[in-house]
Amino acid sequence: MYYFADLHGIDPVFKKFSSSEKVSGLLHSLGYRRPVIIQSMYIFKQPGIGGEVVPHQDNSFLYTDPPTCTGLWLALEDATIVNGCIWAIPGSHKDGLVRRFIRDENGVHFDKPSPNYDPKDFVPIEVKAGSLVVINGDLIHQSFENSSSKSRHAYSLHVVDTDGCKWTEDNWIRRKVDPEPLYMH
Repeated sequence: MYYFADLHGIDPVFKKFSSSEKVSGLLHSLGYRRPVIIQSMYIFKQPGIGGEVVPHQDNSFLYTDPPTCTGLWLALEDATIVNGCIWAIPGSHKDGLVRRFIRDENGVHFDKPSPNYDPKDFVPIEVKAGSLVVINGDLIHQSFENSSSKSRHAYSLHVVDTDGCKWTEDNWIRRKVDPEPLYMH
């Protein structure tokens, strides 16, 4: 279902979109002063087999101190309930981070067990192709399998601020070289 990569760093088409004035302008409007793309991926849910993504918060995996992760999820095809659109708990971003995915002497693991979420609290975010969904790093969200006869493709960026924020040493993602900021203000 997923193809994890640093697509914005290795592919000219993804780099052009990811570093576009529209993306930079959006991040500036969200208060980012020195944003870096920490992860980008192409997500493809194939017809009838695209798997589910369990409830999570992006800050769990891409943590800065203080938390600054924002997900930018671009629908490349219509995202519907039937083909596995994102579902989220409205307002959950106001409750803070629930748990973290860390790397330490015991390997890579969550620091706390997963909470039990009430399925009734989630609402679908159905969008048309070309729509951009902006996801606060503390928003609890998930997606279900693709039970339709059509695919559901998306491009996702995860951005963190490096101005006054620290990429913590126990993050599971470690890079040999720090990514370059999209801009500096």
